[in-house]
Amino acid sequence: MRVAWTVFVIAWMGAPGPAIGASQPLVIELWPGRAPDETGSPGAERVLMSPKLDRKQVEVTEPTKMISDVTTPTITIHRPPKEKRTATAMLVCPGGGYWNLYWQLEGEEVAAWLNSLGVTGIVLKYRVPRRPDEPKGEPARRPLQDAQRAVSLVRSRAAEWGLEPRRIGIIGFSAGGHLAIATATSFEQRTYQPIDDVDKVSCRPDFAVPVYSGYLKAADKDELAPGLRVPSGTPPVFLVHGGEDIVSSPEHSVIMYLALKRAGVTAELHIYAGAAHDFGVRPSDHPYSAWREACASWLRHQGFLKLAPGP
Repeated sequence: MRVAWTVFVIAWMGAPGPAIGASQPLVIELWPGRAPDETGSPGAERVLMSPKLDRKQVEVTEPTKMISDVTTPTITIHRPPKEKRTATAMLVCPGGGYWNLYWQLEGEEVAAWLNSLGVTGIVLKYRVPRRPDEPKGEPARRPLQDAQRAVSLVRSRAAEWGLEPRRIGIIGFSAGGHLAIATATSFEQRTYQPIDDVDKVSCRPDFAVPVYSGYLKAADKDELAPGLRVPSGTPPVFLVHGGEDIVSSPEHSVIMYLALKRAGVTAELHIYAGAAHDFGVRPSDHPYSAWREACASWLRHQGFLKLAPGP
């Protein structure tokens, strides 16, 4: 599945924007000014192609579009056709190791799949690459600021956008899967100083779907990575991983699943034998492709795919 790259006019979040339609996504900046802790710039934002990799590393081997050098975080809102709308929305966090964003494979294509379920897909363009004080091998900290702000922003405008404020979830892939889990478990305290009324609105997602996530397991230990914990009130979680993933091993999802179960959190784990990294939501004749149907069934069972009431 290919999704065309389109450039949209960005509407500042404080200004009245156009109605959100199914054909033209709306792009909104997350912050009314400079994002928190942003002191410099890596350069102009750019679009580039991912490197071609071999089948042992990833499932989708051909290059796809990425975004890098992001200093102005945004959300891009993709609405399903009116007759399919469920009033549920999901923030979409593309992966890329906190260096780039796999915008096509793990952003736009995911939003299109969510639209097919009647879910509004909201692609989060968070800050990348890592800044100088965000070391390699650890999760970058600024993306969590962007994700927390995004959840609050979407919830604050739920009525305007025809969404149910208690049906706002988050899905992420690879490093974006870590970001989804971090957002779902860090709602008790913001990672930035509140700046306006948006930050008075809860930043807790109502459910989370981390897919082939990294940074969840401590190095050389069968325990959660430093900085992660599962507090009371953590929302339901649906975990997906490939059994032969050499980019981020399936143990990341296994350790998180066990931590969730010990904490009494509703959780489901799917590991697909023979699957590598980076399969996104593309249809395939391999068994891992069934994760989309399993996830849709889980969302339906949780009550998140009920059709929105008519006008």
